[in-house]
Amino acid sequence: MAMEYGWWEKNPEEGKFQVVARIHGGNIVWTRKHGHFKSWLTHVPTEENWTRLLAEASKRVPRRLISPKQFADIQRIVDAR
Repeated sequence: MAMEYGWWEKNPEEGKFQVVARIHGGNIVWTRKHGHFKSWLTHVPTEENWTRLLAEASKRVPRRLISPKQFADIQRIVDAR
């Protein structure tokens, strides 16, 4: 099952941009976009991005939007990087 996690970030050099992590089949693809009519670009995740990904995924487990097994898969991917 494909999962998508996204949030907005603000950087003094680059301004405000949207970061999206798409997880499918044990792989994570990071992309980002600066504006509404701009195209998605490849994003190199920082340590904060990995932490934020785990935080966003952990919020979805109690609401049953993802299963504990899916969260464990995300945790495994983050630990293996």
